[in-house]
Amino acid sequence: MTNLTNLTELKQLIARHAPDEGFFDTAVPALTLIRSQAVSDPVHTLYDPSFCLVASGRKRARIGSREMVYETGGCLVVGIDLPIIGAVIEASADEPYLCLKLSLDRGTMADLLLQDSRSGDAPPPPERPGAAGILAATPELIDAAARLVRLLDAPQDIAVLAPLVVREIHYRLMTGPQGTILRQIASGESHLGQIGRAVAYLCDNYAAPTRIEDLARIAGMSPSSFHEHFRTATAMSPLQFRTRLRMHEARRLMVAEGLSAAEAGFRVGYDSPSQFSRDHARIYSRPPRRDLLRMQAEQAY
Repeated sequence: MTNLTNLTELKQLIARHAPDEGFFDTAVPALTLIRSQAVSDPVHTLYDPSFCLVASGRKRARIGSREMVYETGGCLVVGIDLPIIGAVIEASADEPYLCLKLSLDRGTMADLLLQDSRSGDAPPPPERPGAAGILAATPELIDAAARLVRLLDAPQDIAVLAPLVVREIHYRLMTGPQGTILRQIASGESHLGQIGRAVAYLCDNYAAPTRIEDLARIAGMSPSSFHEHFRTATAMSPLQFRTRLRMHEARRLMVAEGLSAAEAGFRVGYDSPSQFSRDHARIYSRPPRRDLLRMQAEQAY
């Protein structure tokens, strides 16, 4: 009953602080509230390490070749920067999709991991976990999430209390069913932590020529081992991952800065406009110009 009560309160809080369609940044650092009143087409997004808890509705997330569905009372946990294709698959005006997203802090995770390792309670991790997963939220996690959103009604308390609740949420996640993802990312010396270093490099240098050997050296692995672990973590090859990063930024440049497809392609590292157009059409199912017109029409609407 407590779990249901807290989830109902969380739903009401999100609905009140996200009164319209869209994404709402909040006064609590790293906390975003999301509302959708209809099912949506697939949307390509670059997720940072984060925790998403659904208070109402259902969403499908596709990461490379891996697909996951999470719904009311369920969470998506993402341990590294990942290109994700998301679609709301259950929502209506009467029962909107309501979700909170909290960006996760690696320093907090590392600190909690250090404390936990001293206690000797850390469970043995699986050999090769993926970098994202879903779980059913525990009553304690839902309670902490509700308390965090509730702080929006007491802005004078946010500076002092929000960091405490955010730390508690990190703790609940790291000791929960998908805690392995975050524990390995925080460790740095695990395979997932090593892949995280290569991903961070790719996110900062997606426009530069990149060799697998260089990424493997950053990760501290052999090229063959790196390729295998990278695909396990992200469900993509390193080059597929880089292409997704390039396309995400190219779309932003075309929409936000008014660049042409050729200009955006060159800016993100393509030497050939035709290759950029082919990759764009393969990922987004339409050539750059048609895709840009569609996004501009959506913004106008």
